Amino acid sequence: MSTSSAVTFDLATKDLDPPLAVIDLAAFDANADDLLRRAEGRPIRLVSKSLRCRYLIERALAKPGFSGLMCYSLAEALWHVESGTCDDILVAYPTADRGALRRLAADERARAAITIMVDSAAHLDFVTAVLGPGHPEIRVCLELDASWRPLRLVHVGTRRSPVFTPRQAAALARSVVARPGFRLVGLMAYEGQIAGLPDATGKRTDALVRWMQRRSARELARRRAEAVRAVRAIAELEFVNGGGSGSIELTLAEPAVTEAAAGSGLIGSTLFDGYTRFRPRPAALFALPVVHKPTARIATLFAGGYIASGPPSASRLPSPYLPAGLRLLPVEGAGEVQTPVTGKPARDLRIGDRVWFRHAKAGELAERFTEYHIVEDGRVVRTVPTYRGEQQNFG
Repeated sequence: MSTSSAVTFDLATKDLDPPLAVIDLAAFDANADDLLRRAEGRPIRLVSKSLRCRYLIERALAKPGFSGLMCYSLAEALWHVESGTCDDILVAYPTADRGALRRLAADERARAAITIMVDSAAHLDFVTAVLGPGHPEIRVCLELDASWRPLRLVHVGTRRSPVFTPRQAAALARSVVARPGFRLVGLMAYEGQIAGLPDATGKRTDALVRWMQRRSARELARRRAEAVRAVRAIAELEFVNGGGSGSIELTLAEPAVTEAAAGSGLIGSTLFDGYTRFRPRPAALFALPVVHKPTARIATLFAGGYIASGPPSASRLPSPYLPAGLRLLPVEGAGEVQTPVTGKPARDLRIGDRVWFRHAKAGELAERFTEYHIVEDGRVVRTVPTYRGEQQNFG
């Protein structure tokens, strides 16, 4: 996007009052097409938490190549089934939501559509304790830990499943199939140290990250294949899911994997700027109005403290994007009620002007806005609700 895009977005939303958020539809569609190109005909399961907007979810699912949803809570999955969004939903995280489990057990259509995640017999015990013995059959997916452990006590990756070895995966698979009321249908492993870690940030550590990712990918490919073979000897799996937007081609190169997961690559948030494997276009922006001019070189904006989750660092701050050349003040950053920016373009900003930002994480912007304005060909073609706009909050 060029600096002229600031004018484009300003004109497209001139009758709307900021703070507001827009989706550049051309960028969103281009990012979707690029994810599909990288998948080379293999299916992509759409990660809903990276979008949190039914309009965007349904638009992506309408593209051949996207197949099924990955939700982040059982309550969210049930809502999508009830809304008719999708009939193939994997819940990526184990659930402790008693009410949602009861709703799942009571709804035949939901039970056919939704697969819940387990990584220990304790999850099976919890479901049975909630629903009682003799409960209807619940579809489950086994989660394999995909972290890299090159040395004893060294863990590189996300802290998720205790199931690391093929033997542990087989043991849990036997526990599932031995339990009445459960059906093992899938296996998932998320390699966050590859899919979610940029390797081209311009820092000295980039070479180390690439070295780690190459070795981690080789180790995981062997271990995942062995785990899949071990589990398939016990249960007939419908799918083996892996990866994320940052690792699609690497993950799908493994014969054992049947589908990849992706979502953030559709939005192109700032945490996805530094990859050698792909470079998504910024598709989601938000605008803040200038409300103070404390000095000629500083413009202070209303609101803006939309900090992303994760370890506290500058990478979790929203980034001024348009006009190009603005930056946050390190002593204030992005604040709940005000966000000062400086840089050469700040001299020309006046009260009521807009500054456009990008969020660090794809889906979390939707927690701050009840609606997205869809911009196409320089105009707002529709306004759609986010999850928040539909009075949905899944934690």
